[in-house]
Amino acid sequence: MILAIEGVDRHRYPDLFEQMFRMRAGVFADRLGWDVTVVDGWESDRFDAEDPLYVLCVDEITQQLKGAVRLLPTTGPNMLRDVFAVLVPDGSVESPLIWESSRFAVNPEFASGPARQDANHIVNTTTVELLCGLVEAAQLAGAEHIVSVFDARMARIFRTIDCPYDVIGVPTRIGRTMTYAGLFEVSDAMRLRLGNKAGLGKSVLSSRTPASEWALGA
Repeated sequence: MILAIEGVDRHRYPDLFEQMFRMRAGVFADRLGWDVTVVDGWESDRFDAEDPLYVLCVDEITQQLKGAVRLLPTTGPNMLRDVFAVLVPDGSVESPLIWESSRFAVNPEFASGPARQDANHIVNTTTVELLCGLVEAAQLAGAEHIVSVFDARMARIFRTIDCPYDVIGVPTRIGRTMTYAGLFEVSDAMRLRLGNKAGLGKSVLSSRTPASEWALGA
């Protein structure tokens, strides 16, 4: 199931957020070797202090975190504008209808069970469930598009599951990989397209999500 939790409410879910920050350290620092800050086994950055909307994929039985991603409105601090401005030399996007996703990660313990594969890549079911939840949460927040910075690895995943996007700005090699800024449509059609890849036709968003509290204009 998917929980959408505002940053200001994270104190209500201490175990899930501890799992998330430790998972992020394991994925981004240990496995991918990104230049991120890890303190006491937690990976976090200044954008976690901006009260983002966290989209968490949780095992309904064990309550173990399967994956996570965060959303921030582009009208405030965000990674594309404040960290990866080199990707958009003509200026970053800024609109109440466009939110930014970042720190997309899947718990390695749930990185099995392919939802779709091609000759070169396998995408697991948790990845697709998290993307479905991301679309549903963004819709409830009033977003019409999601912008995201991602590397070549994620670009391959998007191609494998037929998740279209428009490249904005100028793709640039950052560190060891090509890095892109992409604009994704938030719509029923996109949700259906993603759900078809893993048999997720029904909503994955938990009824425990207080959508009315963070919908656009609230």
